[in-house]
Amino acid sequence: MWSPSARFSALALLAIVAPATIVAVLGYVSIRQWEVSSELLYREQARDMAAMAAEKVEMTLRRAEDDFLDRLQAALRTEGSPGRAVDAVLAGSPLIRRLYLVGPRGELLYPRAWKESDAALFGPLVSEPALRKVERSGKRVVIAENQICLARLTERGGEPIVVAFLRDGDTLRREILETTLGALESPTIIAVLDREGRTVYSRAPIGDAQRVLSVQFRDTLPDWRLVVYQTPGASPRQAVQRQVMFFTGALGVLVAVIVAGIVTTWRLMRRETEMARLKSDFVANVSHDLKTPLSVIRMFGETLEMGRVTDEGRRQEYYRVITREGERLTRLIDNVLDFSRIEGGRQTYRMTPTSVEPLVRGTLETFAYPLAQQGFKVEVSVAPDLPEVAMDADAVGQALANLIDNAIKYSADDRALTVDARVVDGQLVIAVTDRGLGIAPEEQAKIFEKFYRVGRSDTQGRRGSGVGLALVRHIAEAHGGDVTVESAPGEGSRFSLRLPLGRS
Repeated sequence: MWSPSARFSALALLAIVAPATIVAVLGYVSIRQWEVSSELLYREQARDMAAMAAEKVEMTLRRAEDDFLDRLQAALRTEGSPGRAVDAVLAGSPLIRRLYLVGPRGELLYPRAWKESDAALFGPLVSEPALRKVERSGKRVVIAENQICLARLTERGGEPIVVAFLRDGDTLRREILETTLGALESPTIIAVLDREGRTVYSRAPIGDAQRVLSVQFRDTLPDWRLVVYQTPGASPRQAVQRQVMFFTGALGVLVAVIVAGIVTTWRLMRRETEMARLKSDFVANVSHDLKTPLSVIRMFGETLEMGRVTDEGRRQEYYRVITREGERLTRLIDNVLDFSRIEGGRQTYRMTPTSVEPLVRGTLETFAYPLAQQGFKVEVSVAPDLPEVAMDADAVGQALANLIDNAIKYSADDRALTVDARVVDGQLVIAVTDRGLGIAPEEQAKIFEKFYRVGRSDTQGRRGSGVGLALVRHIAEAHGGDVTVESAPGEGSRFSLRLPLGRS
């Protein structure tokens, strides 16, 4: 038979080897499948991106030329000679390098004569057959061979006129291609080539980059292409190879993590077991604490309902008991709800200037019945010159109530309770002192942790939720203060709630 430690070691080894083997096999298969499909997927994505980029370039160029033609049409309809207005439009359109206006019979209207060798270049394009073609199409025509654009406008008299213009290459590159393609987010190199294959624009030096695909422009830039290049080392196959290397290293790390995970899991299981036990005790204690005031309220209520108490004084006492137990029940529920809000990070506090003495005496008054019933000697000492202090009065009252409730709960034969409030070293100090069981020095730091209860035999019969002092500490720290304890077994305890005076 194997010992428990040997069985645990075998299970730990199996927990390391089995997941590592499964991950290695699945990783290898997955990477090979990705290697097959990544190239195709990459090309599909690159083609979609290139098509959208080409469409965006054409749309931007078409918008710029439409704006120029709109301004030119307005200039042609001005009073008098439109020559100066056309000059102004041309001066404000850097995209247009040359401009000619041709009448319906092929006569040159603007400028007065052809420039340089433009007659041979533009002449055949503005002949009567070409003009009739433009007139029939009713839209702009781009001659692919030399990128000359023809468009149909009308003069002020309504006669048709043909506009022939040549784009400026530098402006096209700078204001259309650079503006449109330079802002694209892509690791690839995007270039625009003319019909001879010359690079008109490139977002980055092409160098040794590999050509992936090209997309043809449509009617705005006929015979021009948008080409996508892949930089060296960026191919999907090379990416897969890098992934293989990374996967091998990650596998080694995974094994180390699994080993560390086994140890950590074992520790967490022990901690979770302890937390589960504490939470179970918490539920049982809260249920008991809630049941006690409910039983008292029910008993006194049923007694009053059946008319067994005829004396008015006793009836009033019963009413007070029901009221006090209801307040105790409210306090227990508030503790649980506030603890839940603190755990969820939803607890907030509203700071307002508050008088200290009414807060202390009002909180103590809620315990008048149990203090009197259990024979406590109560002393209250509040310094007469205390200023108003910025605090959440409900929260501080709840913290003080928890300290008083603990003093009652863990009292001994000498039942005495003292509550005093004074200013010490620039802080308001509200202290609750009892002559109860006391707390051992090694446990004094732990009692402010959630669910913690002192483990001595003389405290086990005294139920509690285990969150009261944790709430007190949270409230004190939320106000910029703290809570301290001075205690010794058999000599009682003194809890001091310290709050700053100057907090706003």
